[in-house]
Amino acid sequence: MSTIDNERLKQVAFLIIIILLGALLFSELYTFFPGFLGAVTFYILGRNYMFRLVEVRNWPKPLAAALIMVLSFLIILLPVGTLINMVTDKIKYAVKHSDELMAQTQGVIQKIEEATGFKIISPERLQKAQEYLTGILPGFVGTAFNTLTIIAILYFILYFMLINARRMEESLYEYIPLKDENVVKLGKEVRNMVISNAVGIPLIAVLQGLTALLGYYIFGVPSPWFWFVITCFMAMVPVIGAAAAFIPISLFMFTVETWRGVGLLLYGLIIIGSSDNVFRLVVNKKIGDVHPMITIFGVLVGVSLFGFIGLIFGPLLISLFILLLEIYSNEYFTKKREVKIVRSGPNQKNKMLKTKEKDKEEE
Repeated sequence: MSTIDNERLKQVAFLIIIILLGALLFSELYTFFPGFLGAVTFYILGRNYMFRLVEVRNWPKPLAAALIMVLSFLIILLPVGTLINMVTDKIKYAVKHSDELMAQTQGVIQKIEEATGFKIISPERLQKAQEYLTGILPGFVGTAFNTLTIIAILYFILYFMLINARRMEESLYEYIPLKDENVVKLGKEVRNMVISNAVGIPLIAVLQGLTALLGYYIFGVPSPWFWFVITCFMAMVPVIGAAAAFIPISLFMFTVETWRGVGLLLYGLIIIGSSDNVFRLVVNKKIGDVHPMITIFGVLVGVSLFGFIGLIFGPLLISLFILLLEIYSNEYFTKKREVKIVRSGPNQKNKMLKTKEKDKEEE
């Protein structure tokens, strides 16, 4: 008995050392964690193409990995980087000319208040909003510069993941302390989650942004491509959505020409608003659904942890956490239920086996 207790104490002590060392490493490498998440995301999206190039077409591994990395950059990162750069330039201009822009904004608000007869915002609150925005916008620009470091780390990790893909997956399969069926389930579910979060959410946002762009051209919105970018970013934010982009610009257009402002507002509420549901229905059938609650809390957590790219990785982390809870329940609680049933009698055990066989036939 004492020998068993000593072995368990050694095991617990060893686990504590591993956890403490892992926490220390994570705290020091935390700033690179988004790059690691990005590498895992790109690996999952490109692994099948890697295997096809290497194992079917007999390409050298470095060449196949380089091709996938270049394509991922051209198809995903370059367009996103261009859009972010466009917004960054506008933010720099807004910070430099904040007083002028705030005076223009106050003039627009005054015109709307005179036309509608409603008090929108007091000068004091507007001044506080200016101070708040002036404080956070430079941080957003700094985040954009940090993104370059994250991208470099992303591709550094991704290259070695692609080169050692088979060996890495076999090692994970062997060393993850779960039953084989749960390891397989974990792999499938992680792939589905990554595709749903990293592809589904941005794709719906871009489609909604293109719908808004058409309206911006129809009603003569100045700098329509800039507002297209803002709409895409806002469309990824739950609850508020694209309305955070088209409502302010509609109010501005109302001061230019009334019919344009009203027309754009109606277009936004009817066309842009309903397009979100249509695109979500179509995309979710092909890719997979993400529960709105996961998106809401994922965005809140992700933006707090990682900044802007947390819009993608936040929901992914919450989905992964929920999946791990399900697997933990399946791994350990199922065993306890089985032991309890076996102890209570053979009839209940046979009933449990029949139920399992019936479930398998239904699947």
